[in-house]
Amino acid sequence: MRFNRTLILLYAATSLLIGCKTQKIQYLPQVSYNTNIVIDNSITPDSTIIAYYAPYKVKLEKEMNRQIGYSDYYLSKVRSQPEFLVGNFFADALLTIGKQIDPETQLSLATKDGIRTEVKQGPITVGSMFELMPFENTITVLELKGTDVLELCEFIAKAGGQPIAGFTMQIEHDKPVNININGQPLDTNKTYKLVTYDYLANGGDYIKGITNPISRINTPNTVREELIRYVEELTSKGKHVNTQLDGRITILK
Repeated sequence: MRFNRTLILLYAATSLLIGCKTQKIQYLPQVSYNTNIVIDNSITPDSTIIAYYAPYKVKLEKEMNRQIGYSDYYLSKVRSQPEFLVGNFFADALLTIGKQIDPETQLSLATKDGIRTEVKQGPITVGSMFELMPFENTITVLELKGTDVLELCEFIAKAGGQPIAGFTMQIEHDKPVNININGQPLDTNKTYKLVTYDYLANGGDYIKGITNPISRINTPNTVREELIRYVEELTSKGKHVNTQLDGRITILK
């Protein structure tokens, strides 16, 4: 005889409920104690595990320590300032990368929070670029209306500045003034192309003005990989990273 599966499950559940009603469960209090385990040099390393990962560790360290360029200056990050050296380096690199993807790219944008560290004066290694941009964000090029660029500049002004390249602006009473793109005043009737990365293009860091573009180019290229290539290309041309503060964002009042 074939039984209906639903009826069997219903019978089992009913039996369980009935059984629960007829049983008296007694809960007894218990005391639990925390145990602290000290992890220090007294613990003997597992030689089997060390032998397993050692070749990978050597290979990884060799790649992370590989020199790809040289910085003439300590590229500092001063979050309270509208413009700082590592921000200019990052934005300048983005703009160069964006122009290689789309020659019509005019602007670049990052954020202070997205740049995670500084770059020391002297040799630039692969590892230093991993520290600068540890995330898997990818390069994105956006075509924006002039009115959107103005909204972006308003966001930048309220934030007291953000890493940018390809345009200049001044901040007066938390408002953007004297916005110039390639030496020309911002025209809200025109369109402009801006390179950034997918996290910001998707609205990360509460960004304004770039989340509704006319068109969008998504690439599989991570920002970190492109930064490494950017520095390597400078080196191949016999150049150092020579980033300067140039007044691309200034605060009037």
